[in-house]
Amino acid sequence: MKQTALLKHLRRYGCYLKREGASHSLWCNPISGVTEAVPRHTEIKNRLAKKICQNLGIPDIK
Repeated sequence: MKQTALLKHLRRYGCYLKREGASHSLWCNPISGVTEAVPRHTEIKNRLAKKICQNLGIPDIK
């Protein structure tokens, strides 16, 4: 999956970029207060994208 598609999905469910790291971006869900690291690669494996969504408490990307 493309990173841009995942980030668009995160924004759609209200998540926002908290800060940038060296190789990861930290995204936060303001409803639950959970912060999750998203790697800055052009391709992200589907299993990892699903895990990121689960940890942030949003529906899985289809």
